[in-house]
Amino acid sequence: MNEMFECTWCGEQQAYRSSGPVHWELPDGSQAIEISGTPQVFCKSCGIVFTEEAVTIEIEDQLMLIDTKQLNDKVSYGELMKIERKLKRNYFRFD
Repeated sequence: MNEMFECTWCGEQQAYRSSGPVHWELPDGSQAIEISGTPQVFCKSCGIVFTEEAVTIEIEDQLMLIDTKQLNDKVSYGELMKIERKLKRNYFRFD
């Protein structure tokens, strides 16, 4: 079984890591895609399912750095992260 930890939203020790689909709008706004197998957090207590900020940043950066015109409507998280980048880093992220 997955190790439980404190939920960011309700504070109960009922959260665990899981994965599932998310829907994401491409940076140019041309379409939304489904990304399956995305790392998520699920809380048994409050029922929330969310993507942690680090994963969100990782997805946003990858979508900024690849040729999104080659993407289908659905892609797995693993496949998305393996796509070759056109740039080395997201120069719009200043942190």
